[in-house]
Amino acid sequence: MTRTVGQLTVTALQDAEGPFPSPRQECFPDATEAQWSAADAHDPAARGAGGEWWLRYRSYAIRVGDSGPVTLVDAGIGPAGSLAADWAPVPGHLPDELAAAGIQAADVSAIVLTHLHNDHMGWAVPGDSPFTRARVIVQQADVDVYRGNRDFTGQYDRLIEPLMAQGRLQVLDGDAPLGPGVRLVATPGHTPGHQTVLVEDAGESLLVAGDLLVHAIQLLHPELAYVSEADPEQARASRAKALAQAAARGTVLAVSHLGTAFHDPT
Repeated sequence: MTRTVGQLTVTALQDAEGPFPSPRQECFPDATEAQWSAADAHDPAARGAGGEWWLRYRSYAIRVGDSGPVTLVDAGIGPAGSLAADWAPVPGHLPDELAAAGIQAADVSAIVLTHLHNDHMGWAVPGDSPFTRARVIVQQADVDVYRGNRDFTGQYDRLIEPLMAQGRLQVLDGDAPLGPGVRLVATPGHTPGHQTVLVEDAGESLLVAGDLLVHAIQLLHPELAYVSEADPEQARASRAKALAQAAARGTVLAVSHLGTAFHDPT
């Protein structure tokens, strides 16, 4: 599934899908039954047959023209032995998805990780990654978190430190241009260094949202907190600001985990 934004093409790539291990009501404890009903009507594919929260694990490929270099936003859950293997439906199939979209691993010049949760970085890990020449772009605030928790999370030892040793880690602090028509926007809260990717060209725009929102219930009710947000108040503010700007500008949202990849502005 693709969307065009002027001369840029954004392709949704599904690494995997499966049920979330916790009941969705526990993940959004403040949500009402009416809000769940509205969310299910808006995004019915995000609810499994038994009422469980059914997630897609997506990455997005951004390309200028038909043959330009590719920026990959997020890197999925990864192979069978990835850091997400204890809870997510590994192995993922991102390399096959890219090939089916006509994108070779060597075409990927940059990987933007919206944040360092292990279901977004699996195929960027050296040793598991086919993207051996791509720079990997993260925010300093997330690097700091995992440097301080390296004894039990694995992100620093398996991802950050090896990429630093290879000279492929690019660490930013806040908003930054990435290339023609592509800009990184800091949206902290889900993690301290969460970032989104804004694609703009020819009067059109698309926001690759990462985990700015993780379920349609937050799309309809941005005030609702998700239990895995590091700073719920900051996440709420980032989400409300981004969604308000998207609505005002007619920006398409490209989302990680909802049943449908692209959501048109309403």
